[in-house]
Amino acid sequence: MYAAPIRYRPDLEQVKPDEAETVAQLNATFDRILETTHEDYGHAVRAVHAKAHGVLEGVLTIDADLPPELAQGLFATPGEHRVMMRLSTNPGDILDDAISLPRGLAIKVFDVDGERLPGAEGRTQDFVMVNGKVFQARDADKFLGSLKLLAPTTDAIEGGKKALSAVLRGVRSVIGSVGLESPAINSLGGAPNVDPVGETYYSVTPFRYGDHVAKFSLRPTAPGLRARKGDIIDTDGERDAIRRAVQEGLRDIEGEWEFRVQLARDENQQSIEDPTVEWDEEEAPFHRVGVIRTRAQDSWDPARVEQVNEQLRFSVWTGLAAHQPLGNINRARRDTYRHSADFRARANGCPIHEPV
Repeated sequence: MYAAPIRYRPDLEQVKPDEAETVAQLNATFDRILETTHEDYGHAVRAVHAKAHGVLEGVLTIDADLPPELAQGLFATPGEHRVMMRLSTNPGDILDDAISLPRGLAIKVFDVDGERLPGAEGRTQDFVMVNGKVFQARDADKFLGSLKLLAPTTDAIEGGKKALSAVLRGVRSVIGSVGLESPAINSLGGAPNVDPVGETYYSVTPFRYGDHVAKFSLRPTAPGLRARKGDIIDTDGERDAIRRAVQEGLRDIEGEWEFRVQLARDENQQSIEDPTVEWDEEEAPFHRVGVIRTRAQDSWDPARVEQVNEQLRFSVWTGLAAHQPLGNINRARRDTYRHSADFRARANGCPIHEPV
C-alpha cells in the first residue's frame, strides 16, 4: 500500500536569493557556446541537444477512466493529440557519434487547452527527457561550474574527444560492474552508445501535476522497440551512425511508448529541489496515463526535420500552469531556454513561433 500523493503547494519550492545571478552567468556561458558553434557552422544551433538523430510524428492517446490523482492537467481529459518527438544527444555542438553521450527526447503535444504558464505562447505542452533517472548537478550553481569547464571545449579537436570518450566508457564499465552510476561521467562522453529508440526516458526534474507533484517518463512498449533496448551502435567510421540506425529501425515498424507519471508521496524522500536524488519506485511507482504511437515513417524526413530543428523550440516552460516546472534547475531553465532560442532566431533570421 502506497502513501497518498502529496498535495502541491507553493512552499514546496525553496528559492535561493542568488538564482537570478546564476541564470545571468548561465546565459553568458551559453552565449559562448552559441557564438562558437554559430561561427563554426555558419548557422546557429541549440545550446544543448544540438544534434538530432530523428524526428517523429505521432499521436498521444490519453487514457480514459484514470483515477482522480492521475486525471490531472493535460491528462484530465481522455482523447488524442498530435505530437512531434525529437531524439538527440546533449552537447551544444554537433559531434561525431563515436563520442558517446546521454540520449535526449523532446516531445511537443499539440492542441492543448487550459491556463498557460507565464509567457507560454500557443497551445502546446512540451516534455523534455533524458535516458537517465537523475540530473548531473544538484543545482544551477553546480551545473554552471560544469558548464564553464565544458564551454571552452566546444570547438576542440574531435579526435581528443573521441579518445576521452573511449576512456570514460571504460571507467563507466568498471564502476557499473559494482552497481554504481555516474551521470557526470556519462555527460562527458562515458555513456554507453545505445540505440535511442530502445531507451526509457525520464524528466529527471519534478513538475506540478495539477493538485499533486510528479516526474514523467516515456517507456517503449512496442516489441520492435523493446528488442533494441541496450543495443550498442557501431559508429566506426560513420559520423551519423545513430541517425542511420534510427532511420532504418523506424522505417518499417510502428512505434508505441507508454507515458507514465511518478507521483511524489513523501516530500522528505522525493526531493523537489535536488534532482540528483532518485525517487524510489518502491515508494513512488510510475503509472501509465497515456500512450504515444507512431506509424512507420522516415525519421529523417527533410521537411519535418527542417520544421522541428529550425522553426520550433522545446522548453519545460511551454505548457499548462497545471504542469509548472518545480525546483532550482527547472527555475533556471525558464530564462536560459528562451535565451538560447532567441539567439537562434536572431542569428538565423528565422522567428520561432509556438503552433496555435
